[in-house]
Amino acid sequence: MDLDALRHLNFSQLDDAIDDWDQMTRGLKTVADNAEKNLKGKADRANWTGYNAAVTREFVDKTSGEFSDAHTQADTVTKILKDTRGELGTYKTQLNTLIDSTTNMTVVDTGNGSFNVIPNPTTDPAGAKTNAASLRDQIEGILKKASESDTTAAKALRLIVDHAEYGFSDASYKDRDSAAAAIKAAEEAAKTLRKDPHDVTNTELSSLDSTLAKYKNDPLFAEQFAVDAGPKKIMTFYAGIADPYRMHYDPERGALAKKLQKNLGITLGTATLSDSANMRGWEKQMVSLGSGELGTDDANNPRGFAVMSNLMRFGDYDDQFLNDYGDKLYAFDKEHNVKGLSPWVDNWNQGDLNFWGKDDRGRDPMTGFLEALGHNPDASTQFFEQPDGSGAGVDKDSEINDHLKYLTKDRIWLSDATLDGNDKVVAGRDSLGHALEAATIGYPYDADAKAMQAGDHRTAATAGVMEQVAYLYGSKGGPDMLHAQPELADSLGKMGGAYIDDLDYNLSGVGESAMDGGTFPPKYPGRAHFTNEGAINFLSVLGQDENSHRAVTAAQHLYALSALDAYPPTTDANIGHAHDVLTTEAQARGILDNSRVQQAEATYKAGSEEANKSLGRSADWIKLGAGAVVGGGIAAIPLPGSTAAALVVAPLAADTVGEAVNTFIGHQVDKGVDAAEKDPTQQAQVTSSEFYKKGVNQLGSEYASYIEDSPKAKDIGNQQDWNEDINNAYYGTGSQENDYRGLAPHKD
Repeated sequence: MDLDALRHLNFSQLDDAIDDWDQMTRGLKTVADNAEKNLKGKADRANWTGYNAAVTREFVDKTSGEFSDAHTQADTVTKILKDTRGELGTYKTQLNTLIDSTTNMTVVDTGNGSFNVIPNPTTDPAGAKTNAASLRDQIEGILKKASESDTTAAKALRLIVDHAEYGFSDASYKDRDSAAAAIKAAEEAAKTLRKDPHDVTNTELSSLDSTLAKYKNDPLFAEQFAVDAGPKKIMTFYAGIADPYRMHYDPERGALAKKLQKNLGITLGTATLSDSANMRGWEKQMVSLGSGELGTDDANNPRGFAVMSNLMRFGDYDDQFLNDYGDKLYAFDKEHNVKGLSPWVDNWNQGDLNFWGKDDRGRDPMTGFLEALGHNPDASTQFFEQPDGSGAGVDKDSEINDHLKYLTKDRIWLSDATLDGNDKVVAGRDSLGHALEAATIGYPYDADAKAMQAGDHRTAATAGVMEQVAYLYGSKGGPDMLHAQPELADSLGKMGGAYIDDLDYNLSGVGESAMDGGTFPPKYPGRAHFTNEGAINFLSVLGQDENSHRAVTAAQHLYALSALDAYPPTTDANIGHAHDVLTTEAQARGILDNSRVQQAEATYKAGSEEANKSLGRSADWIKLGAGAVVGGGIAAIPLPGSTAAALVVAPLAADTVGEAVNTFIGHQVDKGVDAAEKDPTQQAQVTSSEFYKKGVNQLGSEYASYIEDSPKAKDIGNQQDWNEDINNAYYGTGSQENDYRGLAPHKD
């Protein structure tokens, strides 16, 4: 900054601009609040159907979000301008005070950021020279700080404005200092990545980890860092740090590399959310580097896909970037899908690049990519979207997405376990399940119960993916697919549980007619359609596996209880709906329980100790209700285990819950099963007849609870013989009709 420019700086235009921005920010705050409360609020409450439900609601949500982003961007710009104006005003005052208080010296601006300090004639030339040098240093210090304030503010403002090609950025900073600090930290971190990774000390790597951990969600930092480092250098650096040969001799470096994988992955994800020209170029280059080797001696000279897929396991990535990346990976992988000739997993490739999980060395890039989809629901829904739209049902193979068909039916999956891991587990298939959970349920697969209180995230698009999954696993080859892909069973159960209301709706008709939309109304626009036979077949497959049976049965029970709460016995109409809820649940439970019995008997020997133990474990699902978290019209049901991923999302019939649901989630468990497991070393054993008895008894308890305090409901139930209806629905559709309805169990 020129000396005279700061000395005579006129702030009038800047002050006017700040006033304008300040006024605009206040106005946009009002508009944003109105958009959220009125525009979006009314849209959320509207009972839209058809085109309005599928398109208009989404448009309103996006528009409301844009108003919010516009206010955020205006507020940030205003704060940076105000802060910079204050700093420059301070430096101007400091400079003028310093020069004006100086005697016996003249300060002259010579242009281009330079100036001279000329001592006046004096009897002490040496002293005057020393004083001039001191004054020069003080002036240079002020000018340097003023220049830094000016240039960093300009850089931050440009980054914020360029962050979104269309619309507005949601990057928020309280002042110029915080924005400038983020940019400076990014530039320093990028310098470390441009080094030879072998020359980076553990101290430097630890510092890099700390910086990334601090700023990984900061949009300006992430973009500046990613662009400065560049796609190829990021990948070669990580390959050099993660090289398993070096980890063997330096365990401390291994711990640092594990942190780097996560923090670097999250940072890059944040960077991809920018829509600037620089980041669009970065993303395009990263995708183009995927299929080629990186040309490094580290980690067996991996391909770009192998490195980037391990980094993207963590973070929130741009949907379009993930889909562009996935399309390229899919095409390359499919071309090389040859038995015995995997381009990823073989004895030669020892380039382990993943530090999270003993069953997943990270050599197969499809695994890391699918984990990324599992954390990015919108991207996953798009990657597996139903061809030619969604929500119309699936009844032939041509209506299955190519990505989904390849990954579930055609791809050769290999175990990628470490020596300490389980070589019978294929981590990639588990990650495929995670991706499909996100695509169908609309939440990251490992979202916690608190996050899920945001409510039902299903849409016509997520339903379109679910219809494909139900078709694939509910078709003739479904039992064999499930048996060959055991890692997907828990995910399929969660998906089935999340759509149990739509499955019940499809079960409620007579064949494909007269489905009961009155008792089972859609909870979201564009509900899933499975057909009556499709719902039966899919449930029959889910029932075959212990994990999927447990998840979908718990969701079915909780949904039915919420429906009984929603239809209290106060009117004839409600009582009629309750009858349909009970009989439809009985039908679903019959299908699930019969399939569980048949599979236990097919896998083991009918009546054997192992078969009975298997049924005992399946009867244990009732305990899942304890600890369920309800909110926003859904319930998060904890599965066995303590991780956030062990949750089933179950739809509820009403946004508020009543006595039936509260009883179930209030630690009321099946005492018979509970007592049988008092000795933890002894698994509960349940014969098939006992298993069916437990099932029908639970249905009977629901019915009894519903009519207990309602003489009218009891009278109607007796007159219409609800007992027989429930028994017939459970035993008839289940243990008898499934001999020719639904799909037979898998047999080795």
